[in-house]
Amino acid sequence: MALTKTERRARIKMRIRKVVSGTAQQPRMSVYRSNKGIYVQFIDDVAGKTLASASSMDKGVEGKTPMEVAAAVGKLAAKNAVAKGIEKVAFDRNGYLYHGRVKTLAEAAREGGLKF
Repeated sequence: MALTKTERRARIKMRIRKVVSGTAQQPRMSVYRSNKGIYVQFIDDVAGKTLASASSMDKGVEGKTPMEVAAAVGKLAAKNAVAKGIEKVAFDRNGYLYHGRVKTLAEAAREGGLKF
């Protein structure tokens, strides 16, 4: 039986989360992408806390195309993380393919100073 899009993504997400986990020294950089926006959180899974975040809804994030917006969010996320003392992260693509907006966000975050 064929899986729906959400079931397929949930399976991939579970496979990723078995391996990727965040600590206070190296938090998990979790990406969520919706039709309207893109969001990033830096999560310490040991304490169960979000250390920093960024989204396309934040002030100062501008771009004409979704790819430009994703790049702006990646840079803002890196800036917010570095301000909190986070330099090394574990990237969690959250079941999405490393392609398009997710890839653009990740590359912009690397340019902003994050290592993963």
